[in-house]
Formats: sequence, structure tokens, C-alpha cells
Amino acid sequence: MSMPFYVSPEQVMKDRADYARKGIARGKSLVAIDCAAGIVIVAENPSRTLFKISEIYDRIAFAGVGKYNEFQNLKIGGIRLADMKGYQYSPEDVTANSLANAYAQTLGQVFTNEMKPFEVEILVASVGHTPDEPSELFHILYDGTVMDEERFTVLGGQAETIAEALGNSYAPGLDLKDTVRLGARVLGEDNNTVPPSGQLEVAILDRMQPGRAFRRIKGTELESLLSS
Repeated sequence: MSMPFYVSPEQVMKDRADYARKGIARGKSLVAIDCAAGIVIVAENPSRTLFKISEIYDRIAFAGVGKYNEFQNLKIGGIRLADMKGYQYSPEDVTANSLANAYAQTLGQVFTNEMKPFEVEILVASVGHTPDEPSELFHILYDGTVMDEERFTVLGGQAETIAEALGNSYAPGLDLKDTVRLGARVLGEDNNTVPPSGQLEVAILDRMQPGRAFRRIKGTELESLLSS
């Protein structure tokens, strides 16, 4: 009688984590930076129709790296959850923290129970209604781990190298132009070259806006911000 094939739970989890990390590292990177104007999100993305950065609710943004179809499904689920909660209770009850926890539960369950984990990292970001209210940056990993970031965060690709370059150049209170250029520069070749605007997707959660804070930055506005 043949013995059944056995793999220890520790090895299974390690293999799943390695698989997810390799898939995410093959993709393009994304950075989110807290600045005077709000939260600026810059991603390497040459596509004009497949977005990595989107709005979830009035003052909350979503961004993802890795497999597009997987983080797109997560985004849609988050929008539905936010709309339902805001309708049943109050818009004030829809928070980045609650959405990040919901995403963490979903990703954690998939990582633990499914054969193939999601090859994604996602960001849930929000800004307050006044400059005195702190911004929130929740970086959620493929296994459901939630990291509450401050100042900036980096997702996907060569995240460690980009985070080091960003940390060396970041200063609190940067204006919009300097923040967009910083985000683009750390994503460029050798973390020191600003890519052309056609290779970037840029959006801002503008804390000065009284209602919906999310806005895409593109076209001539983006080219002007990237110019030296």
C-alpha cells in the first residue's frame, strides 16, 4: 500500500508566499505619498484604459499591483461594500480602516484556504476634510497582512529599492508639483529619471475639496507637473 504524499503546513504556506511574491515582483511598482495637497498616488502604467488607481468612496482611494483581474475584483467588491454601508447607515461610517480590514479578511482566507493565493498588493488611502485630520495609508499584502503606513508607501516591483530612494528624498509638506515629480523619479530608471507622462498613471486625493476628493491628473496638467 503506497503512503500518501505529505507536505508540512509550514512548507505549504512558504510555497504560497513565495509564489505570490514572485508574481507581484514581476509587475510594475506604485507609490503613494502624503503631501500638503493630500495623497498623491503614482503608478507605472502605460495603459490608458486599464487603471491601477481608482476611487472607492468620496474621500477614499484604492490602488493595486500584481494581477489586474484579481485586484480589479477586489476593487469592485470594495465599492459595493462601501456603497451598501453608506446607504444603510451613514457615509461617515465608511472608513479606510473598515475597508482595509475587509480586504485583509478576504485575502487572508484566500491565502489560507485556496490552492493559489492572490498575486496582489493593494492600497486603501483616505484624506480628512481639513489639513489637521491625518491621512491614512493602509498597505495590504497578499496574505491579508495590513500595514498602517505613514508619509509614504510602495507597492510591487522593486519595492525595497524604491522605498529607500523615496525615504532619502521625502520631506513633509511638499507641494503637488514636487510630490508628483518625486513619485515619478523614484519609479524611473535607477530611481533618478522621470519617465514620460505616457508611462504613468497619477491621481490625487485632494484634501481641499469639500466633497469627493479623488481626481486623476493627466494630459497637459501632468506634463506641466513633471516638467523641471
